[in-house]
Amino acid sequence: MIKQIMQLSVTAFICFAILNTGTVSAHGNVSLEDDSCLRGIEGSRVHFSTYQPQYDPDAEYCSEIPKTGQTFWVIDLVDQALRDMPVGIQIVKGSGKTLSDTVVASFHSINHPDGVINGESNLDEGLYTVFITGEGVPPVQYEYPLRVQIDSFFSSSRFSYGTGPMIALLLLVFMLFAHKLMKPNRISH
Repeated sequence: MIKQIMQLSVTAFICFAILNTGTVSAHGNVSLEDDSCLRGIEGSRVHFSTYQPQYDPDAEYCSEIPKTGQTFWVIDLVDQALRDMPVGIQIVKGSGKTLSDTVVASFHSINHPDGVINGESNLDEGLYTVFITGEGVPPVQYEYPLRVQIDSFFSSSRFSYGTGPMIALLLLVFMLFAHKLMKPNRISH
């Protein structure tokens, strides 16, 4: 019986650990090759990062921005070829493919010899697309879809940090109850 309780406890702990993770997280300290914020086309690469220091001064985000409001963004032109050509930026609320999409910010194409383009935008909840266009021959365009404070089950207030332990406890109770029901009754004479 003690062995079964230990197995159930370990299972409940694993469930708690899995369920207690959020979907929005910073991505710092990864190699450039493993960085999900890096895009590459035809031998040139760009890196896009966003920051919201008013909420978490150390967090860096790419496509999942946890809160609405003032958002600082930085584009690193990784390769020299992009630094030598005019590059323009456009941030669109939506996909940028329909007439109802709204341009939030637009920056004219200019050269960026230091390889860094930065700015800030006030972002409401919703889906956005960042277009980075290098006007070389041939032109290159990078797209970064952004999700700003999109309410999903695991990232919403309905699934707070206290919910994970509660689910683990309920799972443990259910498993103990199921074990009692499945256990053959011993009839003693």
